[in-house]
Amino acid sequence: MMEKVIYPYRFEIFFYSQIIILFGSLIIPPILFENVVSPILFQVNILAGVLLLFKKKKLMWFLIFLLIITSIIISSNIVNHTEKGILNFFKMSAYFLFYIIVTFQLIKQVWKSKRVGKNVIFGLISGYISLGLIGFFICMTIEMITPGSFQGFSEGISLTENIMYYSYVTLLTIGYGEVLPITSLAQKSAILIGLTGQMYLVVVTAIVVGKYVSQVSKDN
Repeated sequence: MMEKVIYPYRFEIFFYSQIIILFGSLIIPPILFENVVSPILFQVNILAGVLLLFKKKKLMWFLIFLLIITSIIISSNIVNHTEKGILNFFKMSAYFLFYIIVTFQLIKQVWKSKRVGKNVIFGLISGYISLGLIGFFICMTIEMITPGSFQGFSEGISLTENIMYYSYVTLLTIGYGEVLPITSLAQKSAILIGLTGQMYLVVVTAIVVGKYVSQVSKDN
């Protein structure tokens, strides 16, 4: 019953949970945010993804499985007051799979939509934000496997925040240049993130804009 009440707001819930993940550290002390609040927010975002794919049962149950796995790892980290390398790698992999699946489904729903309404707009923006998070998990995993793959991180800011910043700057093709990918794998990831962001804007966003223009013309 509860899912039927909140299902119509699935796109908003998913979008706002992403926004808090990105900007929550501005209002919450950084250490508290990274160690406690951020992991909880990612779990909330997975829950929102479960709701988003509620009618696709197989995918929904797979996301629930990812939610359980990440919840166990986060609980273990909190109890032990440390992050074990192998467990952290599994957590990153689970998040990566989650955002790959959800981003694909968001693009699919936006692509197939016949009318451009509130849900399509939220889905379009959330899909783009998810691409940045995918880039973040790729870069974070590379840095975990090969420390020093990226250089130029700001002092006094956590590795997580630095890589999150780098991922979105690359996705947006702003390219300030203070953070540099040093290894070959890191450089390839930068190319992948930049290309993906541009393809999303050129193809997916253009299609939605085209549908909206056509929709307005028909309505008038």
